[in-house]
Amino acid sequence: MNICLYGSGSTKIDNIFTDEAYKLGCEMAKKGHTLIFGGGDTGMMGACAHGVQDNGGKSIGIAPEWINDFEPLCEKCSEFIYVNSMDERKRKFVEHSDAFIISPGGIGTLDEFFEIITLKKLKQANQPIIVFNIDNFYDKMLEMIDEMAQKGFLYKQEEIFKIANTIDEIFEYLEVRM
Repeated sequence: MNICLYGSGSTKIDNIFTDEAYKLGCEMAKKGHTLIFGGGDTGMMGACAHGVQDNGGKSIGIAPEWINDFEPLCEKCSEFIYVNSMDERKRKFVEHSDAFIISPGGIGTLDEFFEIITLKKLKQANQPIIVFNIDNFYDKMLEMIDEMAQKGFLYKQEEIFKIANTIDEIFEYLEVRM
């Protein structure tokens, strides 16, 4: 299975997050899954990619070359797909991925998350989407989404994405979907 990870590339992230991302990458490799990601070598993306690579797994980075001006790109990817824009990057994520994991991140991660759940709601994508809620990172956002659903502004999240607090929960859900 090709699993796309959305997550921060920041170097300022607490180890509680990057340690879990590394462990996630280790498990992905051990289970024979391929990591699809934004190609960053730092933060959540880099930690997950290093976990995959350290365990003999495969990773495919997707990014415009100019992103290297903002964060270093992972040089040890099994494959790297260069694109011209962030929109093209997101399209390639959808084309190459069988599932999505949204790990802690910033504005870019939220942009990717809201785009993929919108595409799923509009039946333009059907892949499983899992919010990896490490250390309750996404609790406030999930509360807001719940309130939006309660007030009739959108479908309940359970119909569009799942929430996982542990790596085991991620793979339990994905294995049912395989």
